[in-house]
Amino acid sequence: MSATLEWGLKQSLRAYVEGAGGSIETGEGTTRAADGAFVFAAAAGVAGLTLGADGKPAGVGRFVGEVRCEAHGGMLKVFLADPAVEIGPEGGLLTVAESPGRDSRVALAVLDLEASRSEEGALVIPAKVSRDGWRVLPDHYPMGTPLDPVRLRLG
Repeated sequence: MSATLEWGLKQSLRAYVEGAGGSIETGEGTTRAADGAFVFAAAAGVAGLTLGADGKPAGVGRFVGEVRCEAHGGMLKVFLADPAVEIGPEGGLLTVAESPGRDSRVALAVLDLEASRSEEGALVIPAKVSRDGWRVLPDHYPMGTPLDPVRLRLG
């Protein structure tokens, strides 16, 4: 799969971290797009996301890289790595490794597949904080809080 996942997490969180004198770092091949979003490359040897005749994605797409946000002398920390878009009969999720050891994954976002649309060569899918998203994000983003949309480029 020659694909990328572009996702900004939450633009207001990025602005807050950087405005507070904090830092946002990427690693393991993740880059930043012009708008500040994070660009994750497809994991090697993993094929799985496909587009159906209806233009909706199906399957599982795994991506590599990591993002670290830190502000207020470490009082605010966000780490996420190796995101995956997982689409099944119950809907879509964006899952991430929640620690540098990558020993556990959490469903960070629920994807609104019905509201997805094509835009500038990408499939854009609205996202919101999942029930367990608080484990990754600062605790003032409750379940259902809108996040930046996920942009999938499936090549």
